[in-house]
Amino acid sequence: MRPILTLRHYSHDLIAHSHDHAQLVFALAGRLDFEVEGMGSEIRPQGVMVLPFSTHHACGSPDGSHCLVLDVPDEQWLVQSLGAHADASRRLLDQPARVALDTRQSQLVQWLANSPLDDPLIAQQGAALLLASLNGQACNEGRRLPYAAFNAHIDQHVAQPLEVADLARIANLSVARLHARFVAECGQTPMDYLRGRRLQIAHGLLRDSQLPIGEISVRVGYGSQSAFAAAMLREFGASPGALRRKR
Repeated sequence: MRPILTLRHYSHDLIAHSHDHAQLVFALAGRLDFEVEGMGSEIRPQGVMVLPFSTHHACGSPDGSHCLVLDVPDEQWLVQSLGAHADASRRLLDQPARVALDTRQSQLVQWLANSPLDDPLIAQQGAALLLASLNGQACNEGRRLPYAAFNAHIDQHVAQPLEVADLARIANLSVARLHARFVAECGQTPMDYLRGRRLQIAHGLLRDSQLPIGEISVRVGYGSQSAFAAAMLREFGASPGALRRKR
């Protein structure tokens, strides 16, 4: 298991990569320049950069920068370590952000930076305290998922195989976090949403066009007309032929 809290020195040598976990970089000394998803930013002491799961970023420090880095282990760790605070931390970790620390938070960062971070108890509890202290500063509090962008993507690629990972990429979330957000916001999974949007498009084609049912099934990504008919029956309570006659 990788360390949760580490001290790192950044130089003028540019680092460009992404992580399979969320990361927070707390500046202790110097200036650290970032490019996150094509946008420029920087952090100095009393600042922290939030880097969500799989966010591509580049960073470098012309004059050198010393930082405390928190590598968030996984969803299970969030729940076990933060309990009722886990949801607020997920919201914080949903979007790239630069956050300014107050005096209390800066003192906590400095205390941890001067502590033995190889002690598992200090590292685990310190990371949980840092995240809990930032919960009130989640930059996307109340922001809903970008359904219009999801729909545009689905409509454009409806004849092709569509994956939940496509929607996660649009929302800049991990697949697991996207799933949790979908269930919380609209009571269905991302795959249910994808399938429902496909079938709504098919329903519109049945209603507004003279296209053969077999061609419509292909246009909305079903290779089998029988599978398409079964999906329409489950979604609308009627077969494609019956839906067409109802128009």
